Amino acid sequence: MSATPSQKVTRKDFGSEVRASLDVSLFIKEAQLLLDVGEMSVEGVVDQMLRAMLEGEPMTSLAEAKSVVFVHDSVTQLAKTIQGTCAGPDGDILDYDQTWVVAMCTLPTLQKRHMAVARLKHPANFGRTAKQVRLFVLVLVPSKEKGTKNALETARTFATIIADMDVRQRLLEAHTEQEFMQLVVKQTQMMTTEGVVLSVPSDDNEPEESEKFCSFGRGLRDDLQRRSRCYIQDFVDGFVGNKTLQKTISTTFFLYFACILPAIAFGILNDHNTNGKIDVKKVIIGQTLGGLFFYVFGGQPLMVLLTTAPLAIYIKIIHTICEDFKLDFFSMYCAVGLWNSFFIMMYSVFGVSRLMRWSTRSTEEIFAIFISIAFAVDASRDAISNFKRNYWSKNCTVDLQALNVSEAVNGTLVAPLDCHRENSLLFLLLMLGTLWVGVSLYNFNKTPYLEASKRELLADYSLPIAVLVMSFVGSFLFADVNMAPFRYNDENGLGLVRVQSMGVGAVFGAALLGFCLSLLFFMDQNITSAMVNNPGNKLKKGSAYHLDLMVVALLNGLLSLLGLPWMHAAIPHSPLHVRSMADVEERVEQGHVYEIIVKVRETRVTGILSHALIGLSVFLLPYPLSYIPPPVLNGLFLYMAITALNGNQMFERITLFFMEQVAYPPNHYIRRVPQRKIHIFTGCQVLQLGILCVFGFSPWSYMKTIFPVLLLLLLPIRHRLIPMLIEEKYLTAMDMEL
Repeated sequence: MSATPSQKVTRKDFGSEVRASLDVSLFIKEAQLLLDVGEMSVEGVVDQMLRAMLEGEPMTSLAEAKSVVFVHDSVTQLAKTIQGTCAGPDGDILDYDQTWVVAMCTLPTLQKRHMAVARLKHPANFGRTAKQVRLFVLVLVPSKEKGTKNALETARTFATIIADMDVRQRLLEAHTEQEFMQLVVKQTQMMTTEGVVLSVPSDDNEPEESEKFCSFGRGLRDDLQRRSRCYIQDFVDGFVGNKTLQKTISTTFFLYFACILPAIAFGILNDHNTNGKIDVKKVIIGQTLGGLFFYVFGGQPLMVLLTTAPLAIYIKIIHTICEDFKLDFFSMYCAVGLWNSFFIMMYSVFGVSRLMRWSTRSTEEIFAIFISIAFAVDASRDAISNFKRNYWSKNCTVDLQALNVSEAVNGTLVAPLDCHRENSLLFLLLMLGTLWVGVSLYNFNKTPYLEASKRELLADYSLPIAVLVMSFVGSFLFADVNMAPFRYNDENGLGLVRVQSMGVGAVFGAALLGFCLSLLFFMDQNITSAMVNNPGNKLKKGSAYHLDLMVVALLNGLLSLLGLPWMHAAIPHSPLHVRSMADVEERVEQGHVYEIIVKVRETRVTGILSHALIGLSVFLLPYPLSYIPPPVLNGLFLYMAITALNGNQMFERITLFFMEQVAYPPNHYIRRVPQRKIHIFTGCQVLQLGILCVFGFSPWSYMKTIFPVLLLLLLPIRHRLIPMLIEEKYLTAMDMEL
């Protein structure tokens, strides 16, 4: 924290500084508390607070108090304040916390110390470094108070309490003065207890120097102990707390649509790739079983498991191999899946996830952008295919000179009967319409329209609203346009795969494919886990890398035996799940608005409820699910691709290539890294991304098997090659987790 103008002060240690807890217990009974103040000017707020504070001080006038609170009578700038700051690893100040201010002053005519707290109804601008103030504390102290009770020490006590983001959010949500005061007392007691404790067991997954890298079962055991303590609380946190029920309901519907629609889309893709052996129904059943299994037994409940585009590619490769070598598809598929599960179990038991300590923000963001590109490519490919089949069809090419008189009706040309250009135009309308409606509502909380609660509600339900609206447009308003529904085979049921006799070559081939597939699972699962457990998400219950790997291994072994599509943690669904269950706080810096997460509700309830709904959706096949036009599914892919870029630092730095320097945002790396170094680092990331795209989108199926190995190579490239081009201090600034 820093005190105006430039003095730095540290937070109070409530465990060792007795005065801190005594101040809270004293002021909590006499403090003036003003909740939901409608005044927006700093002078108006101070006037209300001073009138309440000076009622028992006949010797002190309002004008005298204002003369020391403000710099000058004609200037409404606070004279002495304490504000929080965010600091990087090297101690450089990155930004002011502009949502709270503690002001202090000394008056010789006061008889005792006074304090008032104002919670503003709307964010107010209190000056250059305080443009979004919601909590304002004012401290008045007599001149003759001893050092431990002076204005600075008293202000530092309460600044330490509200500097905690989670506490500040709960104070903003308190409904009554009594609840507000109880929160302050509870936080004081907790900080006092924490200060007394000298050592606390760490939940960090980083191994100690003396710890062996591949310690058998240790990581798995630690994850089980850590997450089992929170298991009951994982369910409670889905119902208890301010706005929690609202968040749980909205996130349940978000997850339902975010999972069921890709399940249908990848079901269509797998149906095409396997000649109907794995279809929409099997994908939905697999999604239901896999999701429920993971949310009951998994470690990190905020992750979302899906069958993904890379997995669909692998299934296609297996089908191609089976056709080339005359093998039974389900037998080979099951064998590859079981080998994959075996290798993943080994990774879990031997703690191979510790490799992910080398995975930095750079690696995570490269992979996240690749997934966004993959979504955009899938959507574009379907749109182009539709245009080739309909709009650019040879049947739509009309030779005007060859037309007979009979081909004209009242002077109007009649196109051939099998020309359906309107189909392609509607495809484009529904796909882009789903994207526009979804993204507009997703960003609606940044607009000035309606009230804050209604804006947040629309943002939470952006995806379901977009899908329902555009499905209505496509299936009812344009019912006369033939949009072919997805293919559905009701005969495909659930049953164990009959593993037929496989030759030695087939078994070893399945093992090789299973090993490559396990690398894909390992990287996807752990990168997604790292993004979910990012320190910026403020999660409290700890990670579960090894436990989640084990659960995913067991789950995919079961799916293999049932002939259902595999699944693992998915991007961007998992980070979006975190964002849906989060409370956020806006920050403003030099005109740039950005959001930070205050707290996240870590619960299993949303995952279980959403996948229960997905299971019930099997009974909605083929109707009414077939009323969701295929282009709406592609619009969903574009929605996921666009929203996943929100907060992606690599994407932000790519945009700097096309931006004039005066418009650069005041990010921490802009202040601390030379522009040339920023562009070199971004260029290296773009090059790695390009290589991933070349192999990931290759038209040759066998070439795509190398993709998991390339993902793994991102780690040594970041730590061995990139430091040869850019100094470590600059890499730390650009690649650190904030």
